[in-house]
Amino acid sequence: MTCSACKGITPDDPRFAELDAFIQDGHSSADFLIAVLHRAQQLFGYLPEEVQHHVAAALGVPPSEVYGVVTFYNYFTLTPVGKYPINVCMGTACYVQGAGRILELFEKELGIQPGQVTPDGLFSLDVCRCVGACGLAPVVTVAGEVHGKLTESDALKLVAELRERAAADQAEAGAAVATVGGESQ
Repeated sequence: MTCSACKGITPDDPRFAELDAFIQDGHSSADFLIAVLHRAQQLFGYLPEEVQHHVAAALGVPPSEVYGVVTFYNYFTLTPVGKYPINVCMGTACYVQGAGRILELFEKELGIQPGQVTPDGLFSLDVCRCVGACGLAPVVTVAGEVHGKLTESDALKLVAELRERAAADQAEAGAAVATVGGESQ
């Protein structure tokens, strides 16, 4: 898969220096493993093997212990996620209210299956068992934000809004770069 979020992580990646600074700032014992993993996931977006080995070496714990924690807690992910991670709740209430159709619509609209990221790195798609908002079924979360009583047309509007937001963010970033470039000449 080719997307900006999915490129291999090399030892000279500057995010390792940020992670090391966090560790050296009072988080250097095995007691801080979960806190360090949270920070690593904030920096890298996920916890690939390279990052897990780095954390293990920095904290002096076996890589198997790091892997055990990463795979035990649902918060941590071993695979890249998109800028807008979409999770479709497939718990009983959501499923009965049409979550399966919503999932199929996202698969078709985004061209990906659960567990995948769009080639542009904008969206990832996943399913979860229960969000705990059964009264709002069917429920979808996007980057942790709950969208309830979702219809198929709502789902399409949501994707369109997120694409517009991403385009606006990109245009704003481009304008900022152009402004900085213009001032420095």
